[in-house]
Amino acid sequence: MKVFIVDDSRAFRKELINLLSKLKEVEIVGQAQDSVKAMEAIQRLKPDAVILGIPIPGGNGIRLVKNIKKDKLAPIVIILTHYPYRQYRKKYMDAGADFFFDKSTEFEKVIDVLKKLIKD
Repeated sequence: MKVFIVDDSRAFRKELINLLSKLKEVEIVGQAQDSVKAMEAIQRLKPDAVILGIPIPGGNGIRLVKNIKKDKLAPIVIILTHYPYRQYRKKYMDAGADFFFDKSTEFEKVIDVLKKLIKD
């Protein structure tokens, strides 16, 4: 499974890459810290899943999700944020996100989701 990571924190991206690299079925195909670079890379690399932190420099995360989901073979979009507020969850899910998790309390759920997607 090819995974692309978008988060404004370099340290967090590095931590997430280290964690995901323990799953031998997961290949990190790229990373970005802003929405413009992320969209360009996602269109080019065609990952199976995108893990997206919010907020995102250089653009609107909801618009990014909508743009990602325009593709006929759109990747799974997993929102992983320190802003787990109900109104954000609703907006991102309405935009097409497949999952929405709180970084501080639901971090492990990302691993569970990826394992399930690999299995299926």
